[in-house]
Amino acid sequence: MKPRPGASGALRKLRERGLLLAVVSNQSGVAKGLITPHQLAAVNNRVDELLGPFDSWHVCVHDDGDGCECRKPAPGMVLAAADALGVDATRCVLIGDAGGDVDAALAAGADAVLVPTDRTLRQELTDAQMRARVAADLPSAVSLVLRECR
Repeated sequence: MKPRPGASGALRKLRERGLLLAVVSNQSGVAKGLITPHQLAAVNNRVDELLGPFDSWHVCVHDDGDGCECRKPAPGMVLAAADALGVDATRCVLIGDAGGDVDAALAAGADAVLVPTDRTLRQELTDAQMRARVAADLPSAVSLVLRECR
């Protein structure tokens, strides 16, 4: 686990403004047998050590075809995170690197910022530009969020 450049400082800015932070993450590697639940917990603990603490964690270990309501692009984890944080989903912003992140946020009534990475598909970027906001990196996404934060 190696944080992206600027991630620690960006998350610190959000915390300093009093914002609550949750992780919503698809981890189908568990369903596929590529990683054990114990290994996933170790990775998540490492994320918390390097970038945390996070106020709430929501992880879907199902695969695409499992039909669960939590796996992004379904809104389940976004709604669960909002509930766990004690806020309405319309007051939430999901920052992610895939179209499923944008779709899950919008389906939950939340806002979304796409931060493209090497794994972001070109069509996901095009779609996000029409339905959400796009930022070059996490610090830029956080700046967008903080400008609109009340």
